[in-house]
Order: sequence, then structure tokens, then C-alpha cells
Amino acid sequence: MISLSEQAGELFLLAIPVSSIAWTVTHEEVFRETREWCAKHSQVCRRLVERKFFYLFTCEYCFSHYVAAAFLAITRFHLLFDDWRGYLIALFGLVWVANFYMSLFGRVRLDIKRERIEIETKEKEVQSL
Repeated sequence: MISLSEQAGELFLLAIPVSSIAWTVTHEEVFRETREWCAKHSQVCRRLVERKFFYLFTCEYCFSHYVAAAFLAITRFHLLFDDWRGYLIALFGLVWVANFYMSLFGRVRLDIKRERIEIETKEKEVQSL
């Protein structure tokens, strides 16, 4: 069994690709058409299971659970316990850290966008003088 500090380090490192994949699929332009198609199907499908399946591709929190589960299957990463409990704890810990990263990234992007708008507004004011 590896030390708790090593496990924590692995958790924070493994959350980086999980958050990156979840954010890219649920927010970025490269998947916009697919995301819009899934969003439409999440509202119009008749069966609840189908609606929920398509919804998971539009919600970074929901999608991060599946991405984290895939990464745990690939890496066999676990926390605190060597059995199924360690994988369960790792899943929710990984989702939590990944969503923290995505929230932080979203906040930084919002601040950058706000600054760009302020700069454009000031440039227009200067040009109109």
C-alpha cells in the first residue's frame, strides 16, 4: 500500500485529464454539434433512461463521473483501501477534485472574458473621442 500523501498526489494529478476531457466534451466548440444533438435528445426522447443518457453529455458534473470511472478502470487507482471500497472512494474523490478544477477553470475564463469586454469598451470610447 502506498502512502496517503502519494495517493493524494496521484488523485490531484489524475483529476487533471479527467477534468480536461469532461470540460472539453461538455463546453468546447469542437463538440458543440454533438452536444446540441444530445441536449435535444435529452428533452424529446420518450424513455427516461434515454433522456438521462443523452443528458450526461451536456453536464460536466455528470460526465465527469463516467470519465473518472474509465480512468480508474485504466489505472487501477484506489484510495485508502485495496478492495472495491478504495475504488469507490477514489471515484468520488476524483470527481470532486476534477469538478473543483473545472469550476476554477470556468471562473478564470469568465474573468478573462470580462476583461476583454472591458478593454473593447474602453477602446471604443477612445476611438469615439
